[in-house]
Amino acid sequence: MTSAHPIPLLQAHGLSFLRADEPVFGPLDFVLHTGEIALVEGDNGSGKTTLLRLLAGLLHVGEGELRWRGKGWNRDERAGEVLFLGHQLGLKMDMSPRENLRVAAGLHGQREGCGTSSVLVDVGLAGYEDEPVRRLSAGQKKRAALARLLLLPAVLWLLDEPYANLDRAGIALVNRLLEAHVAEGGAALVTTHGAVSFHGGEPKRIRMHG
Repeated sequence: MTSAHPIPLLQAHGLSFLRADEPVFGPLDFVLHTGEIALVEGDNGSGKTTLLRLLAGLLHVGEGELRWRGKGWNRDERAGEVLFLGHQLGLKMDMSPRENLRVAAGLHGQREGCGTSSVLVDVGLAGYEDEPVRRLSAGQKKRAALARLLLLPAVLWLLDEPYANLDRAGIALVNRLLEAHVAEGGAALVTTHGAVSFHGGEPKRIRMHG
């Protein structure tokens, strides 16, 4: 899962996040190229979710250096290139999956050749496209959120426990989405407590330490 591109997509050196002047994690060093998946590992409380939220632009860098395509990190400039899927799925419960996707695409654009109907079919929500999200099961809600990965044009996916609330078929779906994404030149950071395997090679591992 490595890329021949000489410049890393994302690079961290001595990266830390501070809360009340105390480090939540770090210092952390890692490099991620396009075409790579990295599993973010660590004990509960080690800062895995905090790292993803920082990279999503929801938190500020505490200490250290973060670079994007070889240049200094600017979280506002990265907004359309980074997509975060966390424990809170970011869905409007009174809107349908289709309506949620249209709002997301209106904010961030969408991949060429993709539409809301086709991506909802791809994630297994055929027949539920116009059902209010609040009426869907936990697994269906997760699938509605996963549909954003297919629709939006972000190069870097930040996935916090993406396998939660999914059955075996849903877990396989997440793996297929990840494998297709990196095969097309994307990259992903993933946190998970479960064992994950991908075709095409062993993912990178980033070990968190608080």
